[in-house]
Amino acid sequence: MSEYERAAGSRPAATGRLTRRSVLTLFGGTAMLAGCSPTTGPSGPSVGGGQLLPAPVTPTAPTGEVIGSGSVRVALLLPKSAGGNGAAVAATMRNAAQLALSDFVGNDVTLMVKDTGGTPEGAARAATAAVAERAELILGPLFAAEVKAVAPVALGANVPVISFSSDPSAASSGVYVMGFMVDDQVRQVVSYAASQGRRSLAAIVSDGAYGTLAEAALRESAARSGARIIQVERAAAGNVAAAAAAVAANAVQLDALFVPDGPGFAPAVADALKGNGVDLSRVKLLGTGVWNDPAVYSSPSLAGGWFPVPDLSGYQSFAGRYRASFGGEPQQVTSLAYDAVVLAAGLVKAAGAQRFQRNVLTNPDGFLSAVNGLFRFNADGTNDRGLAIYEATAGGPKLLQPAPRSFAGA
Repeated sequence: MSEYERAAGSRPAATGRLTRRSVLTLFGGTAMLAGCSPTTGPSGPSVGGGQLLPAPVTPTAPTGEVIGSGSVRVALLLPKSAGGNGAAVAATMRNAAQLALSDFVGNDVTLMVKDTGGTPEGAARAATAAVAERAELILGPLFAAEVKAVAPVALGANVPVISFSSDPSAASSGVYVMGFMVDDQVRQVVSYAASQGRRSLAAIVSDGAYGTLAEAALRESAARSGARIIQVERAAAGNVAAAAAAVAANAVQLDALFVPDGPGFAPAVADALKGNGVDLSRVKLLGTGVWNDPAVYSSPSLAGGWFPVPDLSGYQSFAGRYRASFGGEPQQVTSLAYDAVVLAAGLVKAAGAQRFQRNVLTNPDGFLSAVNGLFRFNADGTNDRGLAIYEATAGGPKLLQPAPRSFAGA
């Protein structure tokens, strides 16, 4: 997994085309179109003068594990045999995909589960098999290097990809990243801070790719929000003292400090700042979604800090259903597989023959999931999410600002 990927009772919809001003609302086992009047889907080709249509091509029979029995084939690429914790994550994502199909009553999807082995070569082979077996959509893979290997195979066959990566370098037209992107998180927490009068910022970021991306996002977000960046310090995990001392020297100019990294970094930074006399009741700490962790809530120095994540009530409900069905605990990334499968099933039901076309997948009004809330895919393959803002407390996360339910109100 790359550094970018560390952080990482409704009625059924009517069948028809999605208009540009429609939102596919995804509630666990159902989908409905909100805010639009679906039109009739395109009719099949007319046949005149007794002309016979060609006999339909019989797709290659799916190989490996299959979940569901619908007429629309969707591939699910996961690192089932990868080393490290890749296989364990893959197992939870496979379970979440099964839960999504069972929750979505009346779905018309067959999931073809393919093992990538956690490597680019394995991912390319899995994508090739999926295309040969007539997959109309590829969900996954997980790692950025895998996504880049899958892209030419899928795009060559005109099959869109919704990957579980959060690395923007893996995104392109037709290849979408569904992971929680750090730049989107930074934009939203900086915007919230500015709305609360916190416009004089410093940052302490990790010395690596994740820190580089977070810093770039901070500079862009500050300019957009009318905030001023006093300084940015880089530090390696376990060696934050110098960076903290440098920021402490300018603390009088600050009303907020951005620390994007989570457990193992943010608590040490906060402790070092307090040790250097920084009043963290005056200088507000700002984080990212990786702050949603027991180690953050148990750190007295981080108490009061703000961070953005999807509305946690949706994930908690999903996690409860997952535990009841499979035992054990899912991970945040596990929920992406659930949301992706429900999205695929919802588009099959709602958009008919146009279900996976790019203009449908990149609907600017996006999709509303019961698990992770509002999201949309951009034409360049990146995503935007409607995130809530929480405060870290000893008792856990405290909701400060609810997540938006439409991008018009975001």
